[in-house]
Amino acid sequence: MSSSTDQLSAVPLHDWPAHALLAAYRARTLSPVDTVRSVLDHIARWEPHLRATYLLRPDAALAQARASEARWARGEPLGLLDGVPATVKENIATQGDPTPLGTAATELAPAPADAPPAARLREAGAVFVAKTTMPDYGMLSSGLSSFHPLARNPWDLSRGPGGSSAGGGAAAAAGYGPLHVGTDIGGSLRLPASWCGIFSLKPSLGRIPIDPPYTGRAAGPMTRTVADAALMMAVLSRPDARDSMALPPQDIDWNGAEVPPTHLRGLRLGLLLDAGCGLPVEPEVREAIEQAARRMEAAGAIVVPMEPFFTRGMLDGMDRFWRMRSLADLRTLPAGRRDRVLPYIRAWAESASGMSGMEVFHASQQFHATRVATVRACAPFDYVLSPVAPMPAFAAELPSPTNDPLRPLEHIAFTVPFNMSEQPAASVPCGHTAAGLPIGLQIAGPRFDDLGVLRVARAFEQVRGPLPAWPRPPAA
Repeated sequence: MSSSTDQLSAVPLHDWPAHALLAAYRARTLSPVDTVRSVLDHIARWEPHLRATYLLRPDAALAQARASEARWARGEPLGLLDGVPATVKENIATQGDPTPLGTAATELAPAPADAPPAARLREAGAVFVAKTTMPDYGMLSSGLSSFHPLARNPWDLSRGPGGSSAGGGAAAAAGYGPLHVGTDIGGSLRLPASWCGIFSLKPSLGRIPIDPPYTGRAAGPMTRTVADAALMMAVLSRPDARDSMALPPQDIDWNGAEVPPTHLRGLRLGLLLDAGCGLPVEPEVREAIEQAARRMEAAGAIVVPMEPFFTRGMLDGMDRFWRMRSLADLRTLPAGRRDRVLPYIRAWAESASGMSGMEVFHASQQFHATRVATVRACAPFDYVLSPVAPMPAFAAELPSPTNDPLRPLEHIAFTVPFNMSEQPAASVPCGHTAAGLPIGLQIAGPRFDDLGVLRVARAFEQVRGPLPAWPRPPAA
């Protein structure tokens, strides 16, 4: 074994990072079958409590693992992730499987093909252990769904994992293997990452091809470490013509994300502690972010306070436009199916029924206004630090922190601007509350500088200090 795998000899295989698994496969000291069995056994212990998976199929996963084992035995791995367990969010189509979009209103039909992120993982040899759950239409930062069982947070089962990549966040924190893929249109990768204590990168728009594409919508990795996210980026960022908003293919050395703490020296970092609107930042969250900034400053970064740039008008405009879009979608459904949608989502969408055309137009302009304001505010800095969310994980049964369909987005004011500006933004664990709930630090960079964000996150990983051990399933 290598020194890195020697250090992991006492660690259960379901907790091994992807890099270590691949090194052991390459050295013929470990089989993908052993890894997948360990992950499946671990999922069996956790899943009655977390309800993070959809289409969990142990026999299919083991068949994939045996095929990978045979390829490694021949010295012919299929790709960069051969034999590594992975999950994908339920709304990322996988060939032959239904895609319910988190709602009981969807007519289930097999997907004709893998969506781009699933296709890239499959081409690279990853073992599909399961898909992960999400709320209705991905419109909640919660694990509450009319189709899936209620998802919970492994750090505290009374709390939710966040959303809309709810199951992915819970699965990564609980140790359902090292690699998970989610999606994000307003914070749906970073919010569950923050609340579940994992790492996630919302890449620049188009860096990871996705189908269907939409304004601000990105797929991205959900992992326990920056290194595993960088490994996934090398696979997920490969081109796919189905994404009309995809960036031109670029030869990026994703291995370059591995940098020492000295990488922070001289970087000019903006520190944003007031989003400008939405819920106030809770004291424990603020202290964790300030402590993270102090650690980066001690490593040589130049930290400069930022003024808020996001406004109530911008947030409300996005909210109104998305209400109308959802109302239009709901009205295409027969009444019987529409009634199956989560009541909170129906109430939120129906509140747009009286909007005039002029109001919808004005609302639509707030996306571009947000883009302009965000880019302008970030321009003086190399990267921007902020909370991901103003509070830690909230009660699992709630659809949103406010539990109010007329105030549904009060917690996304730090995250959604970077969707609209198309800038990369990551969530990296930076601390825990006194009650043991994780807190995420958001690191945002200039458009296209996904590798730079990974590097700053990796440098921070090394200066942040120790974090608590990963949660374990309740005793049987």
